[in-house]
Amino acid sequence: MTPPSRLVAIAELEFALAPATLTALGLGSCVAVIMHDPVASAGGLAHVLLPSPSVGRARIDSPGRFAPSAVARMVEGLIKLGAAQPRLTARLVGGASMFAALQPPGTIQMGERNVLAVREALHRHRIRLIGEEVGGEFGRSVSFDVGTGRVLVTSYQHGATEL
Repeated sequence: MTPPSRLVAIAELEFALAPATLTALGLGSCVAVIMHDPVASAGGLAHVLLPSPSVGRARIDSPGRFAPSAVARMVEGLIKLGAAQPRLTARLVGGASMFAALQPPGTIQMGERNVLAVREALHRHRIRLIGEEVGGEFGRSVSFDVGTGRVLVTSYQHGATEL
């Protein structure tokens, strides 16, 4: 039986206990942050839009919008579901340079900035990064099975791969 699936839209985050599947579609420069505690069978997915509030020049109206608030809220939410912070692991998907050809050489792309900001936030919260599929110049989608911890990344260019 396929677990119920929840779509995580841009700037949103979702938490779940198994059985559940969390999915983010059409990741370009956005980064999907996937956290998992296999003992608690708890997981979360954030669809991060920007590296920090200063880039967006906006208030934090959605905790999944910016890397620091997304990671902090995910840790809090997963602990409420019974996860233990020392057991949490993370995987990253996305952070592409979708329009690199239009930028001057040497410009740091938004996707790269998002990836760096998420890595920094994970480090600050002592969350171990165990896998990533980031960068490149192509979009991806990701599906995370909370029960098994399986992360499936799909793209038009490269098909499906497990992370």
